[in-house]
Amino acid sequence: MQDIATANASFFLPYSVLPPPPRYPSGGLYGAGGAGMTPMIETNNLLSNPTGPEYQFLVGEGTYVLKEDLLLATPPPHPSEAPPVNPNPLATNPQPATAGCKLSLATLDVRHSPRFFHGSSAANLSLNGATTDSIQEHPNETRFSHELGALSSDEGRGTSTSDAPPTTATLGSSSPAFGEGNALLAPTGAPKDASKKKKPKNNMTKSNSSFISRTIGTDTLIKRLQERPADGVFAFANVSRSFQWLDMSAANKNEYLTKILFTKAHCICHDVNHVTKSTSNLDVIMGFSTGDIIWWEPTTQRYSRLNKNGIINTTPVSEIKWIPGSENLFLAAHMDGSLIVYDKDRDDAAFNPNEEMASSSGEMDSAPGKRDDYSSEIRVLKSVTSRNQKANPVALWKISNQRTNAFAFSPDNRHLAVVSEDGTLRIIDYLRERLLDVFHSYYGGLTCVCWSPDGKYVLTGGQDDLITIWSVAESAIVARCQGHQSWVSAVAFDPWRCDDRNYRFGSVGEDCRLCLWDFNVGMLHRPKARFEPAPAKSSGRLEDSTTTVDVTVDVPGESISHPVEPRSRIAMLPPVLSKAIDTHPMAWLEFTEDSIITSCKTGHLRTWSRPTDLVP
Repeated sequence: MQDIATANASFFLPYSVLPPPPRYPSGGLYGAGGAGMTPMIETNNLLSNPTGPEYQFLVGEGTYVLKEDLLLATPPPHPSEAPPVNPNPLATNPQPATAGCKLSLATLDVRHSPRFFHGSSAANLSLNGATTDSIQEHPNETRFSHELGALSSDEGRGTSTSDAPPTTATLGSSSPAFGEGNALLAPTGAPKDASKKKKPKNNMTKSNSSFISRTIGTDTLIKRLQERPADGVFAFANVSRSFQWLDMSAANKNEYLTKILFTKAHCICHDVNHVTKSTSNLDVIMGFSTGDIIWWEPTTQRYSRLNKNGIINTTPVSEIKWIPGSENLFLAAHMDGSLIVYDKDRDDAAFNPNEEMASSSGEMDSAPGKRDDYSSEIRVLKSVTSRNQKANPVALWKISNQRTNAFAFSPDNRHLAVVSEDGTLRIIDYLRERLLDVFHSYYGGLTCVCWSPDGKYVLTGGQDDLITIWSVAESAIVARCQGHQSWVSAVAFDPWRCDDRNYRFGSVGEDCRLCLWDFNVGMLHRPKARFEPAPAKSSGRLEDSTTTVDVTVDVPGESISHPVEPRSRIAMLPPVLSKAIDTHPMAWLEFTEDSIITSCKTGHLRTWSRPTDLVP
């Protein structure tokens, strides 16, 4: 009996309690280390059409309805990739960079374009004698997706009378090309026939590269391309270690045109060159978590790999875009705070800033050994004017010691808006390689950025759960927009609901919400100040009942960094719509003529049709 009592007593001792079973599987996804586990198999894309009140939302112009939900299949990890022993989602050990699911859209039809774009003003918004309408709500509203059909064949396309959408020639005709004046950057012997232009070197479907795991195509690719409508939209999407080419105009859009599986690298960002696109050519660039970059031509299934194994920069690529108007140059933001210009036709070479500075005739804005103060300058480690253009990079700028999250080119092709993890928005004259303005978030990093169609305003979203509107001409903050409950993932203007006075833009965030905002400068009222402003001097503090902010007043010629404005001095703009549209964090959104397209981090592509119940 004593032994039993002793055993019962020891049962309740802390050290004798059996540990709970593991919450997370201890074996690998492919059975390594876990006997009896079924390996994950690759699934197909799923297309569905959910209905119900939860799949629609009402705004002033009418009801948006979910047209379709396309779920892109997430591939399992590559068999060669060692699975973690305990994949705890709360673990703090470094993980490969990922970015959820993002899209790049492209259409070969040149007729459909927003009717409001850079260069439009109150004086030239009259098109062939017809004046464009305001987007302010009106009982007889007949604009946007339906309005374009009601206008004459030349109306609603800006000041150009051709069917071509606004390009460098129409939007930024007065802006020089990037690198203009440097004869070493001029394309040599470029054929006029698009079908004879230089193609990437390697065959994607027959590649033996360890970087690419597998390429899955369709046997009917040529037939599908020939039978698709001319105004159809192509979409390029990244999901985990896969990259898909989709035809969004097809009834069977869940059947990809091409699917590429990479071994371990994750595609984070991508872009389509709208200058070179044609029925026989599409130039796509992709940036990866390994720092590698791929130039891919999907119609011929050929590709070239740049920054191979990080020969120029070893950090992941957070954003990548073709330079406006250029056929071969593109800009990549690396996560060490560098902006690098690559030429798709040039080979790569190891880059040494000291050697470049010694051999380059172009002036450097700052030497590599100079102090790391990025509040009033950028470090031009290689200038676009350099005579050393035998290999990539074409240009390299260091703008921060923290990661660059996103950037966007202005509609006039002259400026670059860059947001970083250090909480700054930088406006850069990238043609002259000069930093113009530095703005700061309310707190935390800035995650996304875009320009208004007329180039007057810049939107940023950040870790402070706010969207901020900045006036580029006035170098000042205009308003903060409060409606999200977590970090903002993406912001975009709706060019079909913008005119010279009113703007519509949207945002999505980690809170799974879509927010729509109507913005008019005249309707904003600054909050009544509840404090006495600090006297004008070189530095001081602004205080109110809720916030105390350290500020530095700019002295002309000395600083371009603008202080953080407290909440009590800046107008706060509420959304006209705030709705949870998914159960997963959102990653991207875009406005098209007849819909809003959104994506979440798990691969749901949702198309929301614009209202069809507008009163004629």
